[in-house]
Amino acid sequence: MSGKAVFVLCATSFFVGLLLSGRMTTVLTSSPPSGHRGASSSSGHGSRIALLSDDDCEHRRKLEEESNPKDVMKEVSRTHQAIRSLDKSVSSLEMELSVERAKRTGGLGASVPSKGLPKAFVVVGINTAFSSKKRRDSLRDTWVPRGEKLRRLEKEKGIVVRFVIGHSATPGGGALDRAIDVEEAETRDFMRLDHVEGYHELSSKTRIYFAAAVATWDAAFYVKVDDDVHVNLGMLASRLARYRTTPRVYVGCMKSGPVLSQKGVKYHEPESWKFGDEGNKYFRHATGQIYAISRDLASYISINQPILHRFANEDVSLGAWLIGLEVEHVDDRSLCCATPPDCEWKKQAGDVCAASFDWSCSGICKSVDRMRAIHSACGEGEGALGNYAAA
Repeated sequence: MSGKAVFVLCATSFFVGLLLSGRMTTVLTSSPPSGHRGASSSSGHGSRIALLSDDDCEHRRKLEEESNPKDVMKEVSRTHQAIRSLDKSVSSLEMELSVERAKRTGGLGASVPSKGLPKAFVVVGINTAFSSKKRRDSLRDTWVPRGEKLRRLEKEKGIVVRFVIGHSATPGGGALDRAIDVEEAETRDFMRLDHVEGYHELSSKTRIYFAAAVATWDAAFYVKVDDDVHVNLGMLASRLARYRTTPRVYVGCMKSGPVLSQKGVKYHEPESWKFGDEGNKYFRHATGQIYAISRDLASYISINQPILHRFANEDVSLGAWLIGLEVEHVDDRSLCCATPPDCEWKKQAGDVCAASFDWSCSGICKSVDRMRAIHSACGEGEGALGNYAAA
């Protein structure tokens, strides 16, 4: 066969193949439906070639549309979102299960009783020291109720207020401990911790406070506040009530300050290398003057306190304990108003602050001398707590 004939034959075969593959489909019918088996045999047709029907073409078109890359990507995206949502739900259930299991067994840390505890809405723990009696008295003269008023606040409004303090390093108790014993017998507004007092032990004190508080009161929230901060208890409770149905909530004035690696400066961070290169900032966390956490987070701290790392600054420590959990961080600027005129102007505008202090002093500057004037200018008024409905 000549080369030209071979070329023509090959070309013809190629085009016939294109025609058949593009427009026709071969369907073998060697096994016809049972109802037509005899008819097929009598006709003597063992097989036949059938053109695609209109229904087959429509089905093929739909398949091609469904395989559109954009549609596939949308479906993949929806699937990923569903998986993330499911992961979050599973994580939440695992944490709740761990807390409930630890309540029964004691977990890794102190046991967290679930029954028989006094009910409360919020426990406000005021961090104080042996040398701070004048500060405590300035609070008792302003926003911390005394005596029977304090008891009624707990019973009627579910707001518990206590000054939180540990003990001295003197074995068996020294003069400092005895002074607190005398003050407590008179005021009955202390929460004593099994903790040796010291400025550089605030992270340990914070951890022990939350563990002790959650084991003493069954509350929705637990607050830590310094004894040189002005607080409006009614406004504080009202703002926290917004998040009562939110699981694992962490409320405060969120910040991200610099990591100070230089020795000798205030707020020096000995473990600065853990936060990256020099000049880096901390992760977002609530400033230490005042913050609140929900019951499940306080339980988490109680259960896991032996393995919770303590950094030099207690607000950083708390932020570190919570940063890896499924926690809602709430940046509430009502908890960090400045002292007058700032909080006074806001009160006049109908936006009463929950807490006020001076950033420059990490609390109210000269708080003993100024607390009464600040309370007069920025306090919510005597009737505010009476009007506050227990949550």
